[in-house]
Amino acid sequence: MNTNSRTEIVVGLFLVIGLTAFGWLSMRLGEVSWLTGGKNYTLYAEFDNISGIKTGSEVQIAGVSVGSVAELRLNDEGRAVAVFKLNNGITIPKDSIASVKSQGIIGDKFIRIMPGGDKESYQPGATIIDTESSLDIESLISKFALGGVK
Repeated sequence: MNTNSRTEIVVGLFLVIGLTAFGWLSMRLGEVSWLTGGKNYTLYAEFDNISGIKTGSEVQIAGVSVGSVAELRLNDEGRAVAVFKLNNGITIPKDSIASVKSQGIIGDKFIRIMPGGDKESYQPGATIIDTESSLDIESLISKFALGGVK
């Protein structure tokens, strides 16, 4: 076997190993459920206003991040629906309230879930209807400035 053949074989093996590693890593980061073991599940929440929430915003319980917002969309009634992925092992009682909150005065917005005391929990794919929408600071300031506050 000459030197050129060995070099080609080594380069070929290196390329195959590199492409395999790249494929594995991209599936891990993309959280392919059969590969990652399903580390999270999906819940939905309907809001009148989710101003400031964006894809990737945190979902918190008692200040601890338990998931993130995966998608935002409108339903047939024109209400905003936030789709979020919660970590497995986190149970949300059926009388819980989801609300849009802000980190400080001008901080990022996140969804806070205030757990209730119900024995039954939401199953994956369920919709939380008990929600509190985002507070619109600009409209409050304009109402106050223009004398609309009573």
